[in-house]
Amino acid sequence: MPNIASQDLNDMRDSVFFEGPESGRRLSRFWMLMILSAVIAGAGVVADSTATVIGAMIVAPLMTPIQGTMLAAVLGDRKNLLRSVGLVIAGALAAIAIGWLLGAITAAPVVAQTNSQVASRVNPTLIDLLAALATGAVGSIALVRRDISDTLPGVAIAISLVPPLAVVGLTLQAHEWSQAGGALLLFGTNVAAILGVGTIIMAIYGVHRMSPQYGSTELRSHNRRNAVFAIATLAIIVVVPLTDASLTIAHRTEEESSVTSASETWVKGTGWVLVSVATESTGITVARFEGPPPTPPTAGLRAELIRRGVAPADVQAEFVPKVTVDLGAPPGP
Repeated sequence: MPNIASQDLNDMRDSVFFEGPESGRRLSRFWMLMILSAVIAGAGVVADSTATVIGAMIVAPLMTPIQGTMLAAVLGDRKNLLRSVGLVIAGALAAIAIGWLLGAITAAPVVAQTNSQVASRVNPTLIDLLAALATGAVGSIALVRRDISDTLPGVAIAISLVPPLAVVGLTLQAHEWSQAGGALLLFGTNVAAILGVGTIIMAIYGVHRMSPQYGSTELRSHNRRNAVFAIATLAIIVVVPLTDASLTIAHRTEEESSVTSASETWVKGTGWVLVSVATESTGITVARFEGPPPTPPTAGLRAELIRRGVAPADVQAEFVPKVTVDLGAPPGP
């Protein structure tokens, strides 16, 4: 089993803890980068610019106190644990507030219906948790092993921390409560993944067996148990809604596929074409058709839906009349 030396542990503490004579300088740097990254992320989301949002991910300093929380939990260091958790919460609230302010000065509401950056962050699933676990593992190993620390910029890009918080603020300002909750769940998912997998990585490398200069063995063990319990609780809190969201999306995808098949079968020979099938926020699946008037009778569509196990009451058909005018022909009487 791999292990680390005391000097390695000191380097890790210096990397993620805000303590010692340099704590003031490190705190000022954290807040400067935190505010700037929140502004960049918010502006990138408003502008629907992926490149700008990636820039915010690289600048964002939230990974440091999150990893500090993880290391303090493993060491049973209550003082640094509380300090790191406080920085994570305060930084998150600051990013949300900046997002809200940007939303207040933006002409139109920044919501999922009109913005791809928002849409990609308000419906997290178990796939997002899987990606966060893998990314958190890389970040934790990079913290322990200095020889692969060059991967940290890639970790910063892969683990989305500040952009979801900017989306929370923007969607709160737009009164889209469910979207704000989804973005906050994505942030919580990433934090839980970093803490959970990081704790396991620290255990594998024997960090908990190191001998810090503070507290008794019993006190450190007590603090460690409480911190691990809190991390496990956070993991459960995010896994439950993620599982529900994943099952909902799977059901929705299956139903949309059935509606598409039924619609394509029914529409043949009617002169109309199926344009799209999508599920609205109300849960109703809308099939949109385009063609020449008059509107075809829908009894056949109902029969096709029932044959595929779809309740017609859960489907709505929209017909868009299509009229073609030849502008080169002489005008009629």
